[in-house]
Amino acid sequence: MDSSSSTPDKIRLSVSNHQAHVWNVPDIARLRSEHRICGLLGGTLPHLAQQNVFLGVPLILMPEEVVLLVQNEVAVLVDDANAHDTPGPEEKQLWEDQRATMIQKQLVQKAKAKEDEGISPNNKSTSEAAIRKRQERELKKAAAAAAQKAKQESGDADLSVFNTEATSSGDPAVESGRETPSSKGPSQPYAITIPTSSNSVSWYHSDAHAFSTLDAARESGIWLYPSNEEERARCGVFRALWEKDYYLGNGIKFGGEYLVYPGDPLRYHSHFVATVHISPENPLRPMEIVAHGRLGTATKKAHLICTWDDKTSSVDILSIEWSGFG
Repeated sequence: MDSSSSTPDKIRLSVSNHQAHVWNVPDIARLRSEHRICGLLGGTLPHLAQQNVFLGVPLILMPEEVVLLVQNEVAVLVDDANAHDTPGPEEKQLWEDQRATMIQKQLVQKAKAKEDEGISPNNKSTSEAAIRKRQERELKKAAAAAAQKAKQESGDADLSVFNTEATSSGDPAVESGRETPSSKGPSQPYAITIPTSSNSVSWYHSDAHAFSTLDAARESGIWLYPSNEEERARCGVFRALWEKDYYLGNGIKFGGEYLVYPGDPLRYHSHFVATVHISPENPLRPMEIVAHGRLGTATKKAHLICTWDDKTSSVDILSIEWSGFG
């Protein structure tokens, strides 16, 4: 950890298994609106669990996006596993108290909503019908109880013996005088809100395990990218296109490394598909050029061949588009 990592306005990237995530929703919005970093949402929405179209937090970042943000001093890397300490007894009790307060608040709000609904003029007929049905149920229960009592008083020995055995069996679920485990909590249903960020808990210390440089994170072992020439080439090409005010996304579905957008991907289609070549001296077969040109035209995109020179740290970009002569 280095001292500059505690800057409060820097975005914290939680690193787990060499993968960076963003859990704070305002930070996700800030990355997209201010820094043109979109990432990919990978979390499941509680009410839409059986689908994969609309996803939630965390935001998963590409390694090239992480390198760009750290080098631009926009974000810091946080060792997420070590940032979570083991909570003590007092912290656990505080957590339980806050949870109980949240549940009680929900029940109070629900009771108030039902009360307001019951006194509403529009729901007068509905409330009267509900009262009438409840009274009918109570009358049926009273009649059934009276019939049962009369049957017991008639001297039904078999039934009496059966009831005695049932009530003396020692089963807490049978004996009405004992408290069952389910009766200890609130009798009405309530929702449990799972926080998407650990910043609100007292045993999470991100500043103590944050790194503001790639070298410091590499020394700690939580982040190793880029570690070879190919990864440096990908980072260099990503930065070159990003500095031209483009938005970039994963281009594996279109035969390249990146999809290049002229604006926010929520508003624009991508104009280019970019592939990365680690050296301008590497050979490129004519078949590859034809394949990239035809694939880009079929998907209504131009293909970019981006070469990285590791000696000069420079990027050259060529555009291929199928002209369709003849």
